Parts: sequence; C-alpha cells; structure tokens
Amino acid sequence: MGQAPDPIATFREHRLVPVVAIRDADAATGLAEALIAGGLPIIEITLRTEAAPAALARAAAVGGLLVAAGTVTTPDQVKLAVDVGAKVIISPGLNTRVVEYCLAHDIPVVPGVCTPTEIETARNYGLRTLKFFPAEAYGGVKTIKALGDVYKDFRFVPTGGVNPQNLGDYLRLPLVIACGGSWMVPTDAINERRFADITTLVSQAVALAKTI
Repeated sequence: MGQAPDPIATFREHRLVPVVAIRDADAATGLAEALIAGGLPIIEITLRTEAAPAALARAAAVGGLLVAAGTVTTPDQVKLAVDVGAKVIISPGLNTRVVEYCLAHDIPVVPGVCTPTEIETARNYGLRTLKFFPAEAYGGVKTIKALGDVYKDFRFVPTGGVNPQNLGDYLRLPLVIACGGSWMVPTDAINERRFADITTLVSQAVALAKTI
C-alpha cells in the first residue's frame, strides 16, 4: 500500500465520502478533478458496473485523491481493486472472506454492519471503524445512538439514505466520523459530464459539514 495517507484519518478529516457508480470510465478523471476542486479529495467507486475497474484506475491516476473501492464482496474483487489503485476497501456487509484477505495483505478495510452480531464479529478481527449500511433503512441516527451505548470504542460511516437534510443529525453523533452519500455526485451529472455542477454540489456539502 506504500506510504499513502491513512484512509480512516482522511475520512475523519473531511467527514464526507462521495459514493458513485460509474458506467463510463472516461468520466472518472473529470469526476475526480471535480471532487478535488470542490474541496473533497475522496471518492468511493462501487464495483456495481463493468466500467468500475477502469474508473478506479483513472481516478487513482489523479494525484491527491483517496480512492476507495466500494461494494466489494469477494477476495478476487479486493485484489482487482487494489491492483488498479484503490487504497481502501469498503463492503456492504461483513464478509469474513473479504476481511480476512484484506487483513492478511495489510489492506485497509471498512466492512458494512447493521447489527450487534456483526459489530462483535468485527471486534474479533480487530476492526473498529465500520460502515453502517443501509443507514436510514436500519433506523438511522436512533439505531446508532442505541449501539453507541454498548460500542463506545467503535466509529461508524453511515451510508444509505444520508442527504443534506439529515447529514447534521449523523455527524453530530460522537460515534460517526464521516457519512457516505451520492447526493453530491448525481449520476445524471456524471453521465452528462457536468463536472462544474458536481464541484458546486461538493463545495456546498463540504461547507455544510464544516458547520456541524
């Protein structure tokens, strides 16, 4: 993994993780540059499309950007993502095969959880930063508060249903270090190469997070 900055520290610093599904890898460079211009040097590209590996590679070629691979569900996907430049693996659930592969190869991983059992499993692997997904569908802020009464030594990145209206409710929780979301990187703007619009949305999101 080289001397890349600690992904968790980067999440904590910027408090936002833009989540995208790219269907045209050619858009990745412009999108990455738009995020940096908006003050948010982070991107999570989900492995939900055939274009994702090439998009990861192009985003990784843009300097000063933390590139995460999302929706990673197999060790083979971990290897593929890291080979093309991803610096952190994010999964929708706590897949033990993915976690064990990442730990064995010193790859930062943030698995998804939504139950105490999954958090306990993460503890057994020595993991303390977890994705809470799908956040709103599983009770959102109320659930994280309840989990916090028991799991004070964990930190969460809620993703799924987070938007400008509820962002503050999440970020004010001591257990939350950042929130993942797609509202600042809308699919239509990516497809239509409206990168200036994305920079504006990202700038607004960054400004909002700073007020919380």
